[in-house]
Amino acid sequence: MKEIILAFLGSYCPAILFNIERKNLFWAGICGAMGWITYDGIYILSGNKIFASFIASIVISLTSEIMAKVFRTPSTVFNVPSLLPIVPGIPAYYTVLNIIENNIQEALYKGLEAIGIAGAIAFGILLVSTVFKYINSKKNQACL
Repeated sequence: MKEIILAFLGSYCPAILFNIERKNLFWAGICGAMGWITYDGIYILSGNKIFASFIASIVISLTSEIMAKVFRTPSTVFNVPSLLPIVPGIPAYYTVLNIIENNIQEALYKGLEAIGIAGAIAFGILLVSTVFKYINSKKNQACL
């Protein structure tokens, strides 16, 4: 429960810094908490951080797109702060630390992990946004 609250705050507080409208702050926090719940659940089941990050970014992006439609705001209002709890900051830190300590093999492992997680997050966002843009273009063509 503590991790979920921290994930909520980890999305809510940056949303304040990004100057998001007050009515959207709570929902940005909820979106981040949902992403963390997904990440944690998938990581416990699979043991793979990259796959868990991919699925969590899909859930966050889907939630952001739905909230964007409901609240009539851009999806990035919810998407950007909600992704912060799953960003691979710790593996990146350990990569640099191991480089400084001249532990190249461990640095390579952590660096590849950080790049894999970042790529999985980016691919999840790209996948969902592409699907939503495709659906919207088909709706617009049907209306014409």
